[in-house]
Amino acid sequence: MTDGLNNLATNACFWSAAFAWIGAQCTKMLSNFYRTRRVDFHYLVSTGGMPSAHSAMVTGLATSIGLTDGFGSSVFVVALGLALIVMFDASTVRRAAGLQASLLNEIVDELFKEHRLSERKLKELLGHTRLEVGMGAMIGILVAMLVVSVSSYSQS
Repeated sequence: MTDGLNNLATNACFWSAAFAWIGAQCTKMLSNFYRTRRVDFHYLVSTGGMPSAHSAMVTGLATSIGLTDGFGSSVFVVALGLALIVMFDASTVRRAAGLQASLLNEIVDELFKEHRLSERKLKELLGHTRLEVGMGAMIGILVAMLVVSVSSYSQS
């Protein structure tokens, strides 16, 4: 068990995915701080918005696997497939659900003016635009390249 944890702690693919996700979430928080001049830690765990942390994570993972195991390896092909599914889902299905939530919230607001209804709102920021997905993917690729190069340098 200890060997497994030690291997994970030194695994460039794991750290590429983790740092890409963290980097994207921190970018959201910093962007919000720039706009509002308030620190909101909610952005560290939020969904939706610029950039896509899910896209950053899966492209960081796929890129680091490609760099370490080869872009022709079966493991890279699996990681690439996972990345494409996650990014497609973020920019279509989850985005559509967010747009529907926005419309439903407008309908409830109109009904609330005339009837006593719950004021609870649906979460609208679920998915991503293609630009948000693309920026997340770029962060993932850059972070993976950095992590793998630092990892390779430290092992030599």
